[in-house]
Amino acid sequence: MESRVQPPSNRYLTAGAVARSRATPAAVFSLLKNSDTWPRWSLFNSFELERAGNGECFGVGAIRTFSTRVSKTTEQVKELIPDQKLSYVLLSGLPLRNYQAVVQLSSPESGVTLVNWTASFQCRYGTGWFWRIFLNLILSRVAMQLAAAAEKLEPVGFLKS
Repeated sequence: MESRVQPPSNRYLTAGAVARSRATPAAVFSLLKNSDTWPRWSLFNSFELERAGNGECFGVGAIRTFSTRVSKTTEQVKELIPDQKLSYVLLSGLPLRNYQAVVQLSSPESGVTLVNWTASFQCRYGTGWFWRIFLNLILSRVAMQLAAAAEKLEPVGFLKS
């Protein structure tokens, strides 16, 4: 009997979410960058810094591991632009290839910060539908949790004169 293993798909898939916060981009970015805060506001139960970044603990090059009750993922920070952007790649934890994500912060109107969290990845042929749904749900949840947690740092938003 011949075994049939499905080859990986070469096509990149995407997932993403957008959340709104009344906190400043600086407040949102502070929580986003400082990985040790994640267990306090996100679905992750624990965080471990595997390797510090270049020049700063959570900077570019930092390798960080996040865990839930059922999963453990390890990521590496690839780019940081203060109060605007964090990008990272997945090193292990999910059966995905070439996973890269970008969290972009913008302030399209006074008193609002948008958290735009997007990811692209490759996976085994036939499983893309599942991973797209799964990651859309996870990214949406974490983006909303980040937006809400930042508002608690700045409960009145940033409509100050």
